[in-house]
Amino acid sequence: MRYRYPDAARLAVDGVSLEAPAGACTALIGPNGSGKSTLLRLLLGTLAPEAGTISFADRAAGTWAREEMAREVGVVPQGEEAVFPVTVRELVAMGRYPHLGPWRRERDADRRAVEEAMRRCDVLAFAPRAMSTLSGGERQRARLARALAQEPAALALDEPTAALDVSHEMAIFELLRELARGGTTVLVVTHNLNLAARYADRLVLLHGGRVAAQGAPAQVLTRDTVERVYGWPVRIVPHPGPGPDAGAPQVVPLAGEACSTMTHREDSHAA
Repeated sequence: MRYRYPDAARLAVDGVSLEAPAGACTALIGPNGSGKSTLLRLLLGTLAPEAGTISFADRAAGTWAREEMAREVGVVPQGEEAVFPVTVRELVAMGRYPHLGPWRRERDADRRAVEEAMRRCDVLAFAPRAMSTLSGGERQRARLARALAQEPAALALDEPTAALDVSHEMAIFELLRELARGGTTVLVVTHNLNLAARYADRLVLLHGGRVAAQGAPAQVLTRDTVERVYGWPVRIVPHPGPGPDAGAPQVVPLAGEACSTMTHREDSHAA
């Protein structure tokens, strides 16, 4: 798959091929400007690739009607502007729109789905509050609740834990792993390498619009690969546990003389 923004000097996505397996959590990682969000937009159909094909559930993406796709895929954007005042409960209830259409009233099943989604994202107590009164992290959790209220077969998330504190960041990744194990296909863009390694089944590491590595976390997060892509010296250590993520590779950025040593090593190789 390839894509170039108008008047851009280089391709934003250059020959990328990937698969997000059903019932698994796949994390897109990489430095700023590596093409993560662009690739996600291509997969969701908000951008059209110059070359390449996209399929969902063994069907070409272009054969899906918009309302069909809306029922199957829940999306959590990195950020969005509210165009009119809305409460948290009203926002989350919008997730039921693909099932209801413009004129049908909520059924008991819809109300249960909305309440359960708010509970799982820890925003149930905010239900009557205006979205504008929430912090950035609280708004992000409400957006995730809206996606969960759809009860989709797949979730696509762009930096879902941005602006969240540690407890809610962990809770969201725990929830994503739980959803994947329950059969939901999860595709998440994140800068957090260590949480991606602990909670994702597969990592896709992008660099300059291309795939630098993909596979299981231990295959992708090697010292050589991380240092080459991010341009910074690191140490890779196993997560100490306890828990199911014990042994997952964790990236520890080094500082001080280590950075000078890496720069000297790269200069020597270049010579």
